[in-house]
Amino acid sequence: MKSNSRETILFVFAIKVFLLFSLLMLHLNTAAIDRSWADADSISISESLPDVYIDCSRCDFNYIRKEITHVNYVRDPNQADIHVFVTDQPTGDGGRRYEFSFIGRNSFTGSSFLREHTTKRDATSDEVRRELTEILQQGFASYMLQTNSGSNFYISYDQPSGLMNNGQAANDPWNNWIFEAYVGNIRFNKQSNRSNFYSRWGLVADRVTDDWKFRLRPYFNYDQRKIRTSPDEDPVVSTVFRSGFNSHAIMSLGNHWSAGVFGAYQTNNSRNIRHEFDIMQGVEYSFLPYEEAIRKSYTLRYQIGYAYVDYFNETVFDKTEESLFVHRLRGNVNIRQPWGNIRTGFLGSHYFHDTSRRRVEVYGRISVRVVEGLSLSFQTDYSVVQDQLSLPKGEATLEEVLMQQRELATNYNFSTMVAITYLFGSKYANIVNTRF
Repeated sequence: MKSNSRETILFVFAIKVFLLFSLLMLHLNTAAIDRSWADADSISISESLPDVYIDCSRCDFNYIRKEITHVNYVRDPNQADIHVFVTDQPTGDGGRRYEFSFIGRNSFTGSSFLREHTTKRDATSDEVRRELTEILQQGFASYMLQTNSGSNFYISYDQPSGLMNNGQAANDPWNNWIFEAYVGNIRFNKQSNRSNFYSRWGLVADRVTDDWKFRLRPYFNYDQRKIRTSPDEDPVVSTVFRSGFNSHAIMSLGNHWSAGVFGAYQTNNSRNIRHEFDIMQGVEYSFLPYEEAIRKSYTLRYQIGYAYVDYFNETVFDKTEESLFVHRLRGNVNIRQPWGNIRTGFLGSHYFHDTSRRRVEVYGRISVRVVEGLSLSFQTDYSVVQDQLSLPKGEATLEEVLMQQRELATNYNFSTMVAITYLFGSKYANIVNTRF
């Protein structure tokens, strides 16, 4: 009897809390409606401002919307009066060069222009977002001056300190060399029956000019896993290391051609490679001028070279070491446009001592806006694999397979992905709300 009485009291209390909460929400909603009617004039002013769509993968959109409030932000480029398409690529000194395409639509049709901006390699994320937002601010101003709000703008100019007016290049004691030593991605995870330690470190030395690209890069990777299946047994230990050295020297041969020499060394126990030395030379042809590569590039590359390989264990081809001659042909198509991105290409290679030891790869990645609000992404990769010369003799144990200690034989690799998204509803995205 007491139990039923207690349940009745709790039920009545829950009903009261629910009703109180409902009345509170109704009051807040009514207040919001009153404010929306009171702000009708400000909404009409907002609707008179240009609609913009910013197509930028590295921009901080919350920050932009807070800093630039004299435009409306829409969710699809087909709804925009101003479409800003931003692309970027790394520079030789470790910074990043951004290219802003301001594309006028509707009443601004025909008013389009390009702005470029380069950020420093040591710039913080806050400095980068401030600089990118300033470029957007400057670009929008040229459109705003064509509207009734143009009288609200003023122009100022800050003379850069130490600006050299004679165009003379600054003295560089490093001669364009950039060095980066890194100890990155060190991870340690431990549970009662397992642990994992992973580390990655190395050095990158780059020199990039209009005529040459040089790189020297030693690297070291170490991954150790321990798993204990029983308190009375010793843990199973898996250690995978991959270390080496990459280098290249690439020379410009004009707007369409380049040639290079490539050298590499690696040791990788998961692939049965104790030592591998590679030296290759190659040539590349760009069907479009290299200056256009940030938006569109079609390239064909050929490389030929020599490799010496020393194996940890005897291979399935009865080799403990061997000298190999190989060549490769690669074609790439990269397109980044306001309507979407396309990246596709192929790779073919084989060894000269046995042409049946070959590899053929094709891949494609497409992301396009089909119509307003509808986007399609498609990715597929397929390769014919007949060049696994380093496979060790004998069957792989279950432990080696599960711990990824050993490369497994395969005739092909295939993967694919399809994604369809449809966005609809209000076209405006002006409000920033970072709660939760």
